[in-house]
Amino acid sequence: MPDTTVLNRYGSIAAEIYDIDKPAFALPDTRFHLERFEGFGRPILEPACGSGRTLIPFLQAGLDVTGFDSSPEMLDRCRAGAAEAGYSPDLSRQRYEDFAYDRRFGAILIPVGSFTLIDDFAVAMSVLRRFYDHLEPGGVLVIDLQGLNFLTARGEDRRRWTAPNGDLLTCEGIRTGTDLLRQRAETTYRYERWRDHRLIETEIDVMAQRYWGLDEFRLALEAVGFGGVTACGGYDRRRGPREADRVWTFEAVRA
Repeated sequence: MPDTTVLNRYGSIAAEIYDIDKPAFALPDTRFHLERFEGFGRPILEPACGSGRTLIPFLQAGLDVTGFDSSPEMLDRCRAGAAEAGYSPDLSRQRYEDFAYDRRFGAILIPVGSFTLIDDFAVAMSVLRRFYDHLEPGGVLVIDLQGLNFLTARGEDRRRWTAPNGDLLTCEGIRTGTDLLRQRAETTYRYERWRDHRLIETEIDVMAQRYWGLDEFRLALEAVGFGGVTACGGYDRRRGPREADRVWTFEAVRA
C-alpha cells in the first residue's frame, strides 16, 4: 500500500506546544529580522507563518505583513493571537508548493529554518521560483536555513510542558530515517496530553526536513534568477556563516 503519512502536519498538541515553547522573542530571529525591516514600506509575505511568533511582532512594529500556513491549528492560533493584539491580518491556508496571490510583495521572509520543511530538492527549487514570481522588482527574499551539520545529528528529543489549563503536554521525538544522498532526515514525534494523571489525547507527527550546503543554496538562488545573494551566520550580520552555526541567513534580490 502507498505511504499516506502526512508530513510536517503540526496538529493541535504540536501547535499548542509551539506557542508555549517558542513565545514571541524567545528566539533571536525575531529581533534580528525586525531590525532588518525597520521602516520597510512595502508589503511582506511570511510563508509558513505558524502561530504568529514573527508575524504578530511585525504587525506591532507597523509593518504590512501577510501570512499563510498549511496547518489549520497553527493558523487558528495566529488569528487568535493577532486579534488579541488588535489586528486582523490577511491569513490563509496554503502550501509552499502551490500558494498564490494576485499581487506581489516587497519582501518574502521565512525565519527560523522553516524552509527546510520542504524535504525534496525539486520541490524546493519550484518554491524558490514561486517566491521570485511573487516579488516586486527589487524585492528581497530573506531565508533562515539550517545547514548540513543537522543531517548527522543523533539522539532523542524528550520534553514536557505545563499548559495554561494545567494539562501536562509531552513530546518524544525519534530520528527514524537519514538519507545522505537526498540530504533528508525524518523524525517521528509522539505528542501526548495528560490530565489528572490520565492520558487523554495522543498525536503522531512525522517531520521531514532537507538540509542544505552553503554554496549549494547560493547556487540555487542564483539559478532561479536572484542576484545580490549574501549570507551571514548566527544572526550576526558582521560575519559570514560558520560550520557550527545553527542558522545561516540568506538574502537575495529579484532583478
